[in-house]
This record gives sequence, C-alpha cells and structure tokens, in this order.
Amino acid sequence: MKKKKSQSNAQERSPVVVIMGHVDHGKTSILDYVRKSKVAEQESGGITQHIGAYQAEHKGKIITFIDTPGHEAFYAMRSRGAKVADIAVLVVAADDGVMPQTKEAIKHIKKAGIPMIVVINKIDKQNADPMRVKNQLLEDEIVLEEFKGDVPSNDVSATTGQGMDDMLDTINLMAEVEELKADPEGPAQGLIVEAELNDRRGAIATLLVKEGTLRVGDIVATSSTFGKIKILENFMGEPLESAGPSTPALVVGLADVPQVGEKFVVLGTLEEAEIRVAEKKKKFGKEREVLDVHEGMRVVNIVLKADVAGSLEAIHEVLRGIQNEEVAFRMLEESVGDIAESDIKLAATANAVVVGFRTKMSQQSVNFAQQMKVDFVMRDVIYELVEAVRAKVTELLSSKIEEVEIGEMKILAIFRTEKSRMIVGGKVTEGEIKKGVKVRVHRNDEIVGEGRVIQVKIQDKIVGRVEKGKECGILLDGHVKILIGDILKAYEKVETKIQL
Repeated sequence: MKKKKSQSNAQERSPVVVIMGHVDHGKTSILDYVRKSKVAEQESGGITQHIGAYQAEHKGKIITFIDTPGHEAFYAMRSRGAKVADIAVLVVAADDGVMPQTKEAIKHIKKAGIPMIVVINKIDKQNADPMRVKNQLLEDEIVLEEFKGDVPSNDVSATTGQGMDDMLDTINLMAEVEELKADPEGPAQGLIVEAELNDRRGAIATLLVKEGTLRVGDIVATSSTFGKIKILENFMGEPLESAGPSTPALVVGLADVPQVGEKFVVLGTLEEAEIRVAEKKKKFGKEREVLDVHEGMRVVNIVLKADVAGSLEAIHEVLRGIQNEEVAFRMLEESVGDIAESDIKLAATANAVVVGFRTKMSQQSVNFAQQMKVDFVMRDVIYELVEAVRAKVTELLSSKIEEVEIGEMKILAIFRTEKSRMIVGGKVTEGEIKKGVKVRVHRNDEIVGEGRVIQVKIQDKIVGRVEKGKECGILLDGHVKILIGDILKAYEKVETKIQL
C-alpha cells in the first residue's frame, strides 16, 4: 500500500467502502454481519430504512459502507466521473473461486483507480480452498501481500464471524495509510448514492458528503434537480442538524428525483440553483439524445420504471450490456415509481416496451396496456428481468432473411432445351446442388439469368442432392439459355430470428 501525501487545511475523515463480487459469494451476508455486530442498536431497533449507505464503528473508528445493488450501479457512478468509494472490498467464495462477475468486479475496481482488499468468504465450508482462490487471482494480476504483492487479504466466514474483525482492521489500516482527509468547513459537495419517489415525502435522496458540511436549510443542486433541504436524517432514520465529510444523509426537499452518481453542490439561492440545473439539463439532455445507429440496426424503444434511482441506473447499464451490432435500446423515459397510464400512453405512441423493476402496476394500468397492445415486463430480481427483456425483445423483433450460397456447378453438356426449361449436365465444384434451390447463371463473371432446380439425376437415378466433385444432370426451370462453360451458383434464403 502506497502512502499518499497529506493534504493541508484538511482533517482526517472516515473511509467510504464498497463491497463487490460474484452473486452468491456473500456480499450481502458480510454487510448484514457488519450491520448486526457493528451498528449501535437504538431505541428504534437499528437500521430502519434502506438509504443505500450506512456507517459502522470498529475500534472507535467509523467506516462508511456504500450498499450498491450490484456492479452496474457502481459502474454507473464511475461512468459519471464520480469517485463513490475510497476502498473496494472484493469478495470471493472459498468454495467456488473466481467467477465471471468476480473478474467483472476486478475490472471496475481497476478502472475506478481505488485500492482493493480481497476477502475470501465461506471458509467454514467443507470444500473451502482459500489457496486455490489466491492462485486464481494471479490470472487477473491480483497479487496478494502473502505472495509479495500489494493487495491485502482476509479469510472470513460471514456466517460464524470468523475473520470479520480482521477484515475491519484491514479496512482501518488501509484508510490510515491512504491518509483520507477532507475540509469540513464551507458549503457541502458530494454525490447522490440513492434516490426514490416516496408516496408520503415526495422525492428523497441519499447524499454522500465529500467536502464541507451539509445542513438543514441548505440549497442543493445536482445536474437534474434542486431544492431546499427540509429534512436531514442519518441511516438510522434519526434527524441530523448537519452531516460532514464521508457521512451519508437522507434529504427531503428536492423538486425531483435525482439520478444516482450525480454530483451535488450547495449554492446561495434557489434562483442560482435553478439556473445551474437548467444549464446542466440543456447540456446533458442533448448528449443523451445521441444514439449511434448504423445501417440495418434495429432500435427498440424502452420505457423504464424502477423502485429507486439506484435500481434505475443498474437496469440501464445491464440493458446496455445485452445490446449487440443488430439491436440497440433507446430509453424514452427513465423514472422511479409505479407504472402508470401515462407510461402506457408513451409506450403506445412510440411502439415501446415498458420495463418495470421492483415496481407495481395497477389492474387498471394492466387492462389499459392490453387495450393499447403495449408489451410490458416486470420482475423483482435484476437477472430475471434481463432475461425476460431479452426474451420479449427477441419475440417482438421480426425475422431476418439472409441469402446463403450453398454450391456451384460448371456446365459440361446441354441435353435438351425447351421454352422455359433445360436439361443440362455438369460437375459440382463447390458445396452441393440439390432439388428446389434457386441458381444464378454466371457467364464471364456476369449474371445472365436465374432459375430453379426441379430435378437432380446421377446416371438416370433421381437423387436429392449432389456433393462437390461429382457429376450430375439437372432439370432447370427458368427463362434463360444456358451454354457450356457457364457456372450455376445455387443459393437459399434462410430466415433467422434476431437474438440479443
């Protein structure tokens, strides 16, 4: 671990940590263990709401954990230029080893440019093999400290608690070496970690303060919205007067739901904030409209709805990942909340598919969608949603007709010529010639006509097909006069379903 130079006019702050890894390797179990053992129990009974981040105490030091819904949300934040975390914890199961999502997480962490701690989980399992995992990580150039590298590691069991304190010790040590500092004075600035539309409170968002101090009454602006903070709460749902660096805080008072990963700043007046947002929307709105579509590409319009903004970002990134050279998604609308009739109307107008993640749809809206013949997909698990969208879009896309050349035949003899039919003989030089295929007649590199093979014979015996290297006679239907030396190129039209 490389020591950074200390910053002047700044104070030590808590580390912000993100936990990543393959599905089912224990990311949630580790977070749950930390919540239960390291978060002080309050009269309210502990954490009462999911705000996308929380803080835990270990040996007198605070650690902030970002509870992202997956690699996609982390990537979405990073792609906006947002450094959401200071330290990444890569979780790998001791009984399973390095998996595709493990490798994906490693790529994201490297691109984000933040230090990593490897946590090998499930060491209590009978078939656990931590050393195998450590050797596998070498393939992705992750060299652990025990192999003379610079990446620390811990063997843990989130089920029994074994090694969990060691993991937290490692986080505290890395934070100390990184010399994380921030200036608590002045107006706050930071990132949007989570956001949603609440039936009772309206737009609510979790802000992670990076610099300065956030206070009730502050005027906050992001790229997409602004407002005056009316309520400021911690992850326990308790009221706060202020929130300093590395502190996640839930705020109420924004005009609209912001997007995860947006940066926020505190400004002097509502007018100043409104002007800033208008300028940002004008700039970024134009950028979002650009869609790189090449000739022959099919564009599928999507109306996307989700429970919270973090989920919205995650689904967006996953859907972008299943596009290919033939199909692209255009997001007509991305918003949080239930699927309403207005969403159905938009989808009907633009011939779009409505996609809902962990959101609801009233029976009235379902009936309206059926009446308007609008397709919709709703799921509560991100991977199930992706597969359902893939299946739905594949079903909706029309088939693609492709012409496939299957064989060539050189004409060696003319046996009979009629008005629209000829019997000719020749040798198959490429592929095969078979009954029913269409052929183009080539003479001196020019196409002089077309026809269809009605019958194929080998020495007066009718056959279905003739392969390369064999001679045969064919009965050809078509208004073209074939000459000795001509080349017949046979082709078929094949219908294929466009796949994602």
